[in-house]
Amino acid sequence: MINRLAVFGATGDLTARYLLPALAALEAAGHVGDGFRLTGASREDWDTDRFRGWCADQLDRHAGSCPADARAAVAASARYRQADVTNPADVAAVVAGDEPIAVYLALPPALFPHMVTALHDGGPVPGSRIVLEKPFGEDLTSARELNRLLAGLVPEQAVFRVDHFLAMTTVQNVLGSRLANRVLEPIWNSTHIAEVEIVWDETLALEGRAGYYDGVGALKDMVQNHLLQLLCLVAMEPPITLGERDLRDRKVDVLRSVRLLTEYDVVHRTRRARYLSGRIGDRAVPAYVDEEGVEHRRRTETFAEVELELDSWRWSGTTFRLRSGKALGQDRKEVAVRFRSVPHLPFGHEGEALPNVLRFGLEPEGMTLDMTGIGAHAQSLSQLSLTARMEPPHLPAYGRLLLDVLRGDPALSIRGDEAEEAWRVLTPVLNAWQSNLVPLEEYPAGSDGPPSRPHESAQRQRSDLLHPEAPLDEEAR
Repeated sequence: MINRLAVFGATGDLTARYLLPALAALEAAGHVGDGFRLTGASREDWDTDRFRGWCADQLDRHAGSCPADARAAVAASARYRQADVTNPADVAAVVAGDEPIAVYLALPPALFPHMVTALHDGGPVPGSRIVLEKPFGEDLTSARELNRLLAGLVPEQAVFRVDHFLAMTTVQNVLGSRLANRVLEPIWNSTHIAEVEIVWDETLALEGRAGYYDGVGALKDMVQNHLLQLLCLVAMEPPITLGERDLRDRKVDVLRSVRLLTEYDVVHRTRRARYLSGRIGDRAVPAYVDEEGVEHRRRTETFAEVELELDSWRWSGTTFRLRSGKALGQDRKEVAVRFRSVPHLPFGHEGEALPNVLRFGLEPEGMTLDMTGIGAHAQSLSQLSLTARMEPPHLPAYGRLLLDVLRGDPALSIRGDEAEEAWRVLTPVLNAWQSNLVPLEEYPAGSDGPPSRPHESAQRQRSDLLHPEAPLDEEAR
């Protein structure tokens, strides 16, 4: 168990909203001891007292449900050093010590190579671990180069390319529900499943994140990492164990099986758009291009949708639709597994048997199975929903992520070859979008997104109307 954590970029939003509350949750649960030390490093000209005060304020704001003594312990464990992440001497001063340390790069991805290069010259002691936030690189070429730099610094098992989605209880439940229930696995294939829709639609707009988001966009920010990870869990073959080798091998198999899109496919099976001004609830939202810090020339998308197919025995003929959008009218965050329609209905029944849909709610957590049954009248069909609500997780997603880092369990982190395969899948899309082969559509903030294409499934739209997602309150977000 490592007892030292250094966070580079420590005064940013990631530390405030997620890493500090995660540490408080670990402290409250007894997962970190009195000897734990947090070192924050950033460009700001602060001292330790100011950083501790900032940590205490952020913990009060974002981790109010944690016991006060746990929050106070995390703030008291903090130290601060001003550092330039490209300067080997500054980096060496932060990570110096006789014990292994976990080095967390809470930085823009463009700085990763510079930071890793600096660590080469003044790196941590053997047994240390490196943590990198998504996206890992900016394209396939940069991901390969970053992997090369990391390989010269620490062993692969000491590299944690983290995606907090994989630490979410409901995301893990996608795999758990498949493998722990005999009723599901025999029908978990293209013979019975027509389409899988993986969606992260949110009412949140840019929210002051132009410095990061405008250089990335929805495709890289959500689809390339988070949603492709969900695709892996839905489509992977059952692993022998959930150990890091078996689990990550099966995820890589899924990515390798994704059929690469041709230019024709990209034009007809992908969409991109950005939001115009509008209203979401009681708040007015400016157009994306009018948000502070946005550069018009970048033509950054805030909505991305990609349809993929897998070349495998299990999934040939099933469509996987990955979609994410900002500033939409309602939050919809789920994996929807849509089964094929029944081949025959007995004569004489009224109503329509819509395809069964198994929904894994990601936020809020839950599971719903949409079915058709007999209604109030003996000869009528009616829609039924079987719903389960999950118990709150023992630890927040970032708490589980940090615990795995400190304990040295990389099973839920992304392996180097997996990161490269994810970029390979979306490289044709990135190239075609950069060449403007796919138009940049627009949609009003507060709407359902860009208008539907004529070929989109009417059955899917009717099924969605039966189960609209309730908007999340601010605390849930």
